[in-house]
Amino acid sequence: MPRNLRRLMHLVLFCPLSKGLQSRLPAVKVKYLVVAWLGVLVASWVIYVQYSSYSELCRGHVCTMLICEHYRRGIISGSVCKSLCEEKTLTLQRCLSTSPAHQVYSAVWREKAVIVKCGIEDALRGDGGPNSLPKRDASLYDKPTRGTSMDEFREMLHSFLKDSLGEQPSLGSLVSRVVSLADVNSDGKVSLAEAKSVWALLQIDEFVPMLALQDKEHAPRLLGFCGHLYATERVANGALFRLDVPPWLQPLVPEALSSALNRWLAPAWPRRARITIGLLEFVEEVFHGAYGSFYMCDASPSRVGYNANYDCKIADLGSVASEAAVRAFLRGRTCQTNADCTFGRDCTATCDRLAKQCNTEVVQPNLAKVCALLRDFLLFGAPADLLDDLDRQLRTCVTLSGLASQMEVHHSLVLNNLKTLLWKKISDTKYS
Repeated sequence: MPRNLRRLMHLVLFCPLSKGLQSRLPAVKVKYLVVAWLGVLVASWVIYVQYSSYSELCRGHVCTMLICEHYRRGIISGSVCKSLCEEKTLTLQRCLSTSPAHQVYSAVWREKAVIVKCGIEDALRGDGGPNSLPKRDASLYDKPTRGTSMDEFREMLHSFLKDSLGEQPSLGSLVSRVVSLADVNSDGKVSLAEAKSVWALLQIDEFVPMLALQDKEHAPRLLGFCGHLYATERVANGALFRLDVPPWLQPLVPEALSSALNRWLAPAWPRRARITIGLLEFVEEVFHGAYGSFYMCDASPSRVGYNANYDCKIADLGSVASEAAVRAFLRGRTCQTNADCTFGRDCTATCDRLAKQCNTEVVQPNLAKVCALLRDFLLFGAPADLLDDLDRQLRTCVTLSGLASQMEVHHSLVLNNLKTLLWKKISDTKYS
């Protein structure tokens, strides 16, 4: 070790102690002191890193300042604006954000637990500091413009939803749903502030699937909005597995340990079977629904939750994308391998290596991704008389592949077999 470096370490470790005191301390105590001092340094570094990460990820106060500023200026409107900006009956609590561009908080609104999201990236652009005020982004609420008629606004909505969902025969009813949502005070009219707010909401990736799936049992309910901030129902258990090891801690926690703890904390098997049936029903709901098909482009445990009655609830629709949106992303995209043809986390199409372009159909259906997830969630603790059959059906399900247009019958058959197998086991019990 270089002499200068040894001197530096000596100063860092022993500078708080006088030489006389150092000479009186036994060598063993000095070693303990060195270890303790290093521990303090490491702990300080970890705390600093976590604080820096938190202050960057969790900027809900910036989002609410932006929202309330626009509300007071009459630019936006919404059903939660008064509660958020005047009455203070909507209060943010725990930060759940995983990206600075998409703020997520648990909150309380009129003494009811909710989830609040604020999701347009440009809205949070300031000078980069965690306490910076946002810039007044004129493009955030630039549409529709003053003088836009109601017919023109409906045409704007129809065109936007057509681009987002494809040509669907029921788009007209979805346009009416958006207009009804925008009419906050239920006076049969849509003000400019109401129209600007709902238009801003539609630019958020999660919002169009949420709106299209509002009448589905397993999708989260929209409770209210103000500008581009919106509140949804809070799912009691926001993930399939209760123990979620943070990424920075994963190298220190063996996978076998976290898996064992999750199994120990998991609900009883009949309740897991009930959750599974609900998840399979959701797969049915998004497959050729009223507004087209939707892909689950991140079928991970953190996206799937369940309520106090063990009914499945998709806690986060941010990874659910319409077939039209996925096809638009893949169309004309250059590629070298299949990995270049991936939308989101795992909506992957094949790469035509001769043309060096992506094909537009996703190879793996939603059901195969869900079954891969269910192998970890459902097999352990399963009744002995059911285990072999259940394992066999899940293995068959995981191997589903090919173009969705060519496998609809097989897809439905496998899904119904799984549901029937589980339902027979719990149908005559208290868990049904």
